[in-house]
Amino acid sequence: MEEVDQPNNRECCRSLPAIEDALYVIGGKWKLKITLVLLEGNKRFNELQRTLKDISPRVLSHELKELELNGFVKRNVYATATPVIVEYEATEYSRTLTKVLDALAEWGTMHKQKIKEAPLPA
Repeated sequence: MEEVDQPNNRECCRSLPAIEDALYVIGGKWKLKITLVLLEGNKRFNELQRTLKDISPRVLSHELKELELNGFVKRNVYATATPVIVEYEATEYSRTLTKVLDALAEWGTMHKQKIKEAPLPA
């Protein structure tokens, strides 16, 4: 196994508030999933709900508002059509999460493999 330099206790304590801030903004069951879907392309509310399957309209609406407040999602209203069309898109700022999402996906794949290979508890 590859040897990795471990951060000392002081470095860990210094980074904890930043990690807590990040998790506050992107944590929870839906925020990263919504962001990932929107990074693939703009979506209307019902398209998002269909793609995410188990999310309720109330929760989706709440999560979109929080993501918009934090600059990850832009809400576009097109009043030229009847009914009015509302579309959501990922912002350039949300694209700064790409490396984080890639790292999480890589870690998740590794973890799943580790669990599959682990012996069952007695």
